[in-house]
Amino acid sequence: MRVAVDVMGGDNAPHVEVEGAIAAAREFGIPVTLVGDVEKVQAELARHDCKGLDIEVWHASEVVGMHDSASDAVRKKKDSSIRVAFELVKGGEAVAVVSAGNSGATMAAGMFVLKRMKGIDRAAIAQLFPTVTGKTLVLDVGGNVDCKPIHLVQFAVMGEVYARFVMGVDKPRVGLLSNGEEDSKGNELTRETSALLREKPINYIGYVEGRDIFNGSVDVVVCDGFVGNVALKLSEGLAEAVGKMLRAEIKASLLSQIGYFLSRKAFKNFKKTVDYAEYGGAPLLGINGVGMICHGGSNTKAIKNAIRFAHEYALKGVNSRMAEKLNESFPGEPRERAGAQNPDAATERVAS
Repeated sequence: MRVAVDVMGGDNAPHVEVEGAIAAAREFGIPVTLVGDVEKVQAELARHDCKGLDIEVWHASEVVGMHDSASDAVRKKKDSSIRVAFELVKGGEAVAVVSAGNSGATMAAGMFVLKRMKGIDRAAIAQLFPTVTGKTLVLDVGGNVDCKPIHLVQFAVMGEVYARFVMGVDKPRVGLLSNGEEDSKGNELTRETSALLREKPINYIGYVEGRDIFNGSVDVVVCDGFVGNVALKLSEGLAEAVGKMLRAEIKASLLSQIGYFLSRKAFKNFKKTVDYAEYGGAPLLGINGVGMICHGGSNTKAIKNAIRFAHEYALKGVNSRMAEKLNESFPGEPRERAGAQNPDAATERVAS
């Protein structure tokens, strides 16, 4: 089961992507196909000892830049590395795609090439957040900044399946992000969504607040992409700021440095817990295939782990489980299908 890696999209492409792919092939034995400019990719591979590793190179002549519109990935740049990667999945040459490129373009290419799952109107970007007891899945974190209640319900169903079969939670607690736990809180969107969620065959626990994302009281948190993206960027900024503050305090006195020396293992474990590279990337849920969206500034470790997670996702057959749950949750219900195959309509609201 090969994983196709878009090696041309990230801030440090193709250097980091190639190194991450080599690490994944070496450490986990995952077959990898590197998609991009063959000359540049071969030049990067030549810098490493790849003997015995199952690594292929597939040429793509175009690149979608970070500032290109999402539709360029599927309309104007038909030979872009991200579109070609998804075409490999469609043709059975790979089981998953990993990209650190333009997230809107990655989402658009995934929906255009692989299409959306039956019963899904909007694909969603899901992100794992560290908690005091494990992890919380939050979706959507940037794919759709304007949502209707039915979209959030679909996100909840997909998130519940992901939590069960990827995170290993027997009965995931699903919460709806709001400005308070009381039923009287929220806005029109959350109130309508909450009413619909209570009718679905999932363990819906009601409204949750922003702090609940990290305290372990909920397994899946649902919100629109605008709110989710703000929460994601705020968390990233907070983790970075806390790290800088701790380093400054440690350097402030000899006593602090001694204390750090004695507690360095705890600090190392904490850093590992909040490091986004440990999670690799954010899965794109709702398409007929596996897509992993990585941070543009991803390092080698992040790419390596994204490939591992994408491979595990495909091995576990999560999409087939998701299809079953969607059929159970929406038996014969009409759903919005506007813009179903229109990449412009599907991505014009992308926040990340």
